[in-house]
Amino acid sequence: MAIKILADSTCDLSEELVKRYGITIVPLSIIMGDESYYDGEDVTPDKIFEWADANKTTPKTAAVSQDRAEAVLRPLIDAGDDIIFFCISSKMGSTCNVIAMVGEGYEKLHVIDSYNLSTGIGLQVIRAAELAAGGMNAASIASRINEDRAKVRASFVIDTLTYLARGGRCSAVAALLANTLRIHPIIEVHDGAMGVAKKLRGHVEHAIVSYVTGLEDDLKNAHPSRVFITHSGCSRELVEEVRDYLEGLGIFEEVLETRAGGVISSHCGPNTLGVLFYEK
Repeated sequence: MAIKILADSTCDLSEELVKRYGITIVPLSIIMGDESYYDGEDVTPDKIFEWADANKTTPKTAAVSQDRAEAVLRPLIDAGDDIIFFCISSKMGSTCNVIAMVGEGYEKLHVIDSYNLSTGIGLQVIRAAELAAGGMNAASIASRINEDRAKVRASFVIDTLTYLARGGRCSAVAALLANTLRIHPIIEVHDGAMGVAKKLRGHVEHAIVSYVTGLEDDLKNAHPSRVFITHSGCSRELVEEVRDYLEGLGIFEEVLETRAGGVISSHCGPNTLGVLFYEK
């Protein structure tokens, strides 16, 4: 039977990568006022920013719905397929629980708690697809991914704390102070949770360049397969500057760019950029 690889929409993989690796994406929900939208299907990040700024609040987000999970998983279960499903960190959302509940009792379902977000999940998804293409069985793939989970390096620089404050993830006073002083935190994911690693000051584009070049020692210890640039609408000039720097290191076989999806963008706001990779 086939190995089917699925991921929730917070993995932020581009449409081209989803097609290349045969991934099925299952959307989380984004709630804007009285309306609920499927992430990546019914609403774009730019529409989310427009709504958030007009309403001075951040949309709520919700895990993959049980009905949507059932609709996606049931045909695969009935076909007897092996299923590997990647979810946003269980410390950030409840999608893992939803998928496990829908697939309860089906021994060929492997629910992977990514302990990450955005292309920190995407890196794991692509690695699983490559292992499957190489002939590894589903149980071994799940085991390998879980063994290597702590090697994923995910970090990003936030332009404004306004969106985090609106979502209750920092105080309004802290956000106002940071925005006034042009403070841009570097957020890192460790053990499935986000934390502030460092604070940069100045124009956001300068802060992002400083953040990226400051990763050089870690990048030199990265697995050479790929590195992601994932952003929430940064300027083309800035993204290309980051790409040129990463390509100039001569480390990576490919430098991939993706746009953060609706759920991630709802919380980080515009002009956020991250560099994500596996360490060796």
